[in-house]
Amino acid sequence: MNSKVTSEGSKLDGLKWVIVVALVAAGVVGNSIFAGESLLYRVLALVALAVVAGFVALQTAKGKAFFQLFKEAKNEIRRVVWPTRQETLQTTAIVVLAVLLVGLALWGLDSLLGWLVSGAIG
Repeated sequence: MNSKVTSEGSKLDGLKWVIVVALVAAGVVGNSIFAGESLLYRVLALVALAVVAGFVALQTAKGKAFFQLFKEAKNEIRRVVWPTRQETLQTTAIVVLAVLLVGLALWGLDSLLGWLVSGAIG
């Protein structure tokens, strides 16, 4: 990874995280206080608080590192060679067949052991 985000962070990172926690707590408490209000208004308020809290969190060193990781992961997904439809169907068929065979073998073994134990017990 070629992440250039330093782990030092700002001296205000602690305060920023306190603000994020306060925004989340305000959303939780506000949602329960205004439980009688319309669901639409409560959801809109929670989304607005989440956006503000996310914006504040992204201003911290850990937030910047997370955003950098997100961008790198997005680039990696673009490089993935996805299987064709035929490969996916063949692999799925093999897995289903293997599961059925193992299931039948375990059922047969369970029946055999059950028969032996019931014969021994009487």
